Amino acid sequence: MRVLLIGANGHIGRFVADRLLADPAVQLTALGRGDDADVRFDLASGSPGALTRFLDAVHPGVVVNCAGATRGGARELTRHNTVAVATVCEALRRSGCGARLVQIGCSAEYGPSQPGSSTAEDAVPRPGGPYGVSKLAATELVLGSGLDAVVLRVFSPAGPGTPAGSPLGRLAEAMRRAMQSGDGELKLGGLGAQRDFVDVRDVARAVHAASLSAAQGVINIGSGRAVRLRDAAAVLARVAGYGGALHELDSPPGALRPAIGHPRPDPDHAPPVAYPYPDGCGSWQQADVRTARDRLGWRPRIGLEESLADIWMEAACRI
Repeated sequence: MRVLLIGANGHIGRFVADRLLADPAVQLTALGRGDDADVRFDLASGSPGALTRFLDAVHPGVVVNCAGATRGGARELTRHNTVAVATVCEALRRSGCGARLVQIGCSAEYGPSQPGSSTAEDAVPRPGGPYGVSKLAATELVLGSGLDAVVLRVFSPAGPGTPAGSPLGRLAEAMRRAMQSGDGELKLGGLGAQRDFVDVRDVARAVHAASLSAAQGVINIGSGRAVRLRDAAAVLARVAGYGGALHELDSPPGALRPAIGHPRPDPDHAPPVAYPYPDGCGSWQQADVRTARDRLGWRPRIGLEESLADIWMEAACRI
C-alpha cells in the first residue's frame, strides 16, 4: 500500500510516520514544508493543480493529512487548516489515483460539552474559537467532497512530543522550573478544566487502522474518560518525584484565569482574554469512542500516567 503522508514533522504526524513505516506492507512518501520531507510542498499556498500532478505521479492508495496549525489569528488558522484541506480535496478529485483520504480533525470542532456527558459523532458542533471553526470547516469540506474519506476527531493528544505551549506541556515545564530552583511550593492556575487525553501513539494506531478500513464519516479518537487538569498535575508530581506543595489558583467561572505555572495577575492590570478556555471547549470534554471500537477495531492502550511520564522525561532533559 502506497501512502502519502502530509505533515509528517508535526506532533501527530511524526508518530503516524513511525507507525506506518513499521508496517512492511506500506510504502510511505512524506510531503511537507520542511527540508526533511520527501517532497516539499506548502498546502496553504500551493495550487491544487500542482498537487494533482504529484498525486498522478506517485499514485498513492491512501492520503493521510496531519498538517495544520494550532496557533495564530483567524486568517492564519483558516489558511493552514481550511484552505489547505480544500487544496487536498480538489487535487484528489482531479487526480486519477482514487486515493482514500484520512483527515485529522480535532475535538475543538465540538466546542463546550455538558459536564458529565460523552460527546458522540452525531453531536451538533459548536466550536468556541477560531481554531475549532477552521477545523470544522475543513471537516465539512472533506465530508462534502464525495471522496472515499474519514475524519478522525482527535481529542487532547498527550505523550512524547507534547508541545510546551499545551496545558500538559506548560504544567511539566512549571514543575521542572520549580524542582530546578528548589522551590517547595508550586502555584498553578486554570486547573479546573476536564479534558479527554489520548496518547499520540494511540492516535497513530487509529490512523493506521483508518487507512486500512473502509469506514467513512467522522470517528472520535479519545480515551473515553475526562480527567481534571489538577488530577493530571498530581500524577505528574508523583511521576517527577516532586515533593513540594501544589497550590491551585482557580478563579470563579467566567473570571480571568492565570496561565499554568505563572503568578496570578494583578486584577487591576489583567490582560483580556478572548475565551475563558483557550481551546474554546469550555470546562468539560469527554469522547464517546464506541464508533472507533466498532468500525476501526481500535481502543486506547496507553494510560495517562505513561503519557505524563514521557512528557516529564522530555521536560526534565531541557536545559
